[in-house]
Amino acid sequence: MPGTNLTREEAKQRAALLTVDAYEVELDLTGAQEGGTYRSVTTVRFDSAEADAETFIDLVAPAVHEVVLNGHPLEIGAVFRDSRIALRHLPAGRNELKVVADCAYTNTGEGLHRFVDPVDDQAYLYTQFEVPDARRVFASFEQPDLKATFQFTVKAPTGWKVISNSPTPETPKGPDSNVWHFEPTPRISTYITALIVGPYHSVHSSYEKDGQSVPLGIYCRPSLAEFLDADHIFDVTRQGFDWFQEKFAYDYPFAKYDQLFVPEFNAGAMENAGAVTIRDQYVFRSKVTDAAYERRAETILHELAHMWFGDLVTMEWWNDLWLNESFATFTSVACQASVPGTRWPNAWTTFANAEKTWAYRQDQLPSTHPIMAEINDLEDVLVNFDGITYAKGASVLKQLVAYVGEDEFFKGVQAYFQAHAFGNTRLSDLLGALEETSGRDLKTWSKAWLETAGINILRPEIETDENGAITAFAVKQEAPALPAGAKGQAVLRPHRIAIGFYDLDASGKLVRTDRLELDIEAAELTAVPQLVGKARPAVVLLNDDDLSYAKVRLDEVSLTNVTAHLGDFADSLPRALCWASAWDMTRDGELATRDYLELVLSGVAKESDIGVVQSLQGQVKAALELYAAPEWRAEGLARWGTFAQEQLRAAKGGSDHQLAWARAFAATARTDAELDVLAGLLDGSVVIEGLAVDTELRWAFVQRLAATGRFDEAEIAAELERDRTAAGERHAATARAARPTEAAKAEAWASVVEDDKLANAVQESVIAGFVQSDQRELLAPYTAKYFASIKGISETRSHEIIQQIVVGLYPTIQVSQATLDATDAWIAEHDPAPALRRLVTECRAGVERALKAQAADAAAA
Repeated sequence: MPGTNLTREEAKQRAALLTVDAYEVELDLTGAQEGGTYRSVTTVRFDSAEADAETFIDLVAPAVHEVVLNGHPLEIGAVFRDSRIALRHLPAGRNELKVVADCAYTNTGEGLHRFVDPVDDQAYLYTQFEVPDARRVFASFEQPDLKATFQFTVKAPTGWKVISNSPTPETPKGPDSNVWHFEPTPRISTYITALIVGPYHSVHSSYEKDGQSVPLGIYCRPSLAEFLDADHIFDVTRQGFDWFQEKFAYDYPFAKYDQLFVPEFNAGAMENAGAVTIRDQYVFRSKVTDAAYERRAETILHELAHMWFGDLVTMEWWNDLWLNESFATFTSVACQASVPGTRWPNAWTTFANAEKTWAYRQDQLPSTHPIMAEINDLEDVLVNFDGITYAKGASVLKQLVAYVGEDEFFKGVQAYFQAHAFGNTRLSDLLGALEETSGRDLKTWSKAWLETAGINILRPEIETDENGAITAFAVKQEAPALPAGAKGQAVLRPHRIAIGFYDLDASGKLVRTDRLELDIEAAELTAVPQLVGKARPAVVLLNDDDLSYAKVRLDEVSLTNVTAHLGDFADSLPRALCWASAWDMTRDGELATRDYLELVLSGVAKESDIGVVQSLQGQVKAALELYAAPEWRAEGLARWGTFAQEQLRAAKGGSDHQLAWARAFAATARTDAELDVLAGLLDGSVVIEGLAVDTELRWAFVQRLAATGRFDEAEIAAELERDRTAAGERHAATARAARPTEAAKAEAWASVVEDDKLANAVQESVIAGFVQSDQRELLAPYTAKYFASIKGISETRSHEIIQQIVVGLYPTIQVSQATLDATDAWIAEHDPAPALRRLVTECRAGVERALKAQAADAAAA
C-alpha cells in the first residue's frame, strides 16, 4: 500500500495520461477559531489522453462525503483508500471531478496550520504545501508537472483577512461579507498555491519602475506589529526586483507580491507564487546583530528569485529540486553582494562561512549524493532539502558562472525563461540554453559536478630556491573515498579557481599582492608554470575568491603565517576561507580541538565580520562539547568561558560584537561566579555599559541558569509572566526541559515521545532544552529509550515531526563506541525505510566523526 507516498514512475504515468486544466476550490473556514475540521470542495477539470483509463487523485482527509466524476456519484468506500481516490474508466478528452471532504487543521506546519496567539486569543492560519501537502487541504494531482489554474473561494470569520496567490478582492459586503472570491491564478504547480487567513496586521506599498506597478504587501500578527520594520523589508524587496528583472530580462510574472510572516513555520520561508510565507522570528522583537538582518535579506531575496526559477519555470520531477534551490541561493547572494546601494557587499563572505560549511558537512555524510539526486519517491525528496541541494549546488553554479562568463550565463537564463515560461523543465533544458549562449560543451562539466558525489581537496605543492623565488608550483587534487554506505565513487574534477598571494604590509595587514585565475584539470596534479619565478609570499591561498567547491589546505609556510596572523587579513573573504579551512581540519581530526581553540582565541578579537564571529563562537562550542578529549574538555570550556566574558566586557557598548559575546558567554557560563554574572544581569545588580538586557537576551540567561540548576519553575514562570507571548511560551518550554533533574527530563521526554499534542514549534523548543551537553550522565538512560521509540514514531507522526524527534533526540552527545553499536543494532533489527535510515545514519556519522576528533585531540596533549 502506498500510504501517502508517490513514486516517480507513478507520477510519470499520470503525467503521460492527464493534462490538468483548472481547479476550483471552496473552503469553509468559519470554524477556524475552534479548530477541528473544515469543509473542502474541489472541482477539477482535466483531459485524459486515453479512453477507459484509470488513475487517481490525492487527498489526505479524515472524511470524504462526495466523489462525483463526470456527473456520476461514486461509492466512496470503493474509491477512497490510502490517501487516494481511484478514478476508473475515464473517457478520452475532458473530465470533471468534484470531491467534497472534511479536511483537518494541523499544528505540525504541514497542510493548513492553525495557531492561536496567546496575546489576543485569535486563530491564525497559513498553508504549507511543499512537497506533497496541498492534498491535505483539497483533492489534487500532487506532482509538480501537472500544472493548472487555481481559483479559491474562502468563507472565513467576519473581520478576518484572506490572502492567496491572486490579488485579494475588495472586502466583501452584504450577506456574503465573509466570503472571498479570488480570480484564477496563472498555470502553476499545486505545491506553490497558498492561503493565509486570520486577523493579520498588514502594511502595503508598491514597486514602480518604467510604467510597471506591482502591489506589495507585508503581513504579521498584530502582537508583532510594533516590531515590524516594513520599510526596510520593502527596500530589500525593491532592490531584488530591480536586480532580478535586469538579469533575467523577464518582468515579475505574477499580479502582486505579498510577504507574510507566519507563526510556527518549519523552514525559513516558502516561495508560494505571489504570497511568500516567512517564519515570523524574522520580525525581530529584540536587538539582533547585523548578521541576522543579512540572513533575513538573503531569505527575502531567495524567495523572490523563486518567482522566476521554481514558480514561473518548475522542475518536472523532484530530482531537479536542486535547480530551484541552488539557483535561488546563488542569485540571492549575488544580488546582495552587487546590487547598487547594497548593505552587504561582503555577502560572499557569509556564503563561504555559512552555506559552504553546511555543504562540506553534508557532503561527508553517508547520505551524500550527487547534486542531481536520484529521487525515486516523495519520501526521498522529503529528506533531500539539504546542504548539497542548496549550498553545494549554489557553489557549483558560482563556478559555472566563472567558467562560462557572467554575461553568457544570464543570457542563457533569459532564453530559458522565455522558452519555458509557466512550464516544466529538466536539467538538459537549462544546460542547452547555457551551451548555446556560452559556446561551451557543458556535458562533461555536468557529469563531473552534477552527477557525482563527494568533495575534493586541493593542496599547493611549492618549491623555492635559496632566494625565495618559486621554482615549481602545482595544485594537487585528492578525491577522498566516499563515506561507508554512500553510493558511487569519488572522482577528480575540473575546477575553476583563483590562487592568491598575500603578504604583510607596513601596517601589519595581510594584503593580496598577486592573483591568478585558471582551470585545474581533473587530474591528481596540475602544474602552474605562470607562478614560477615569482617571489614566495607569506600566504598562498588556493580557491581565493571562493570560485570553486573544494576543501582547501595550506602549505606549511602559509599555515604558520595564517596561524600567527589569521585575524590580520585586510579583506573578509580570505579570512573566512582560512577560518573555514581550520574548522574543517578540526572536524577531520587534522587539527586538535585544543589547537583550534588557541587559533580562535588569538584571532577572533580582530575579526570585524560579525557573521564570522558568531559562526566561530558556535564552532568553538561544538568543538569543545563534541571533539575535545573528555579529560581535557573542562579545561577548554573554562578557558572559553573566561575569554567570552572578557570579550563581552571589552566590546564597545551597544555594538553587535557586545551582543554576540553576551550570547556566547550565556551559552558557556558554568562556574558559580559566571552564573552570578548572568543572574546579576537579569536582576540589574550587574551592569555592563551599553548592553541592553532585552526580552530575548533575558531568556538566553534564564535558560542557561535553568540548565545549570540555578533557576527552577518559580523563576521560569516569573519570566514567562513578563513575556506572555508565543515566543515566551517557547522559551519557557526550553528552560523547563533544560533543568538538570530526572523529573524535568522525564516530563519533557513524555511530552514529545509519548504524546503527540505539542505544536511543531513548541516540540522543537522542548527538544532544544532537553539535550544539554553538560548533562551526559543524566541523559544516558535515554539512549535505550530513543531506540525503543523511533520506529513507532516514524509510523504514526508526520514527516516534520518525525525529523524533529529522530534527529533532535538522537544521543549525539554520548560520544562512544557504545552509541555506534546501539545504532547499528537498531538498524540491523528494524531495517528501516530509506528516509528513516538516512536520518539515523547521518546522526551516527556525527558520533563516529567526534570519536576520531577526540582521539586526535588526546594525541596532541
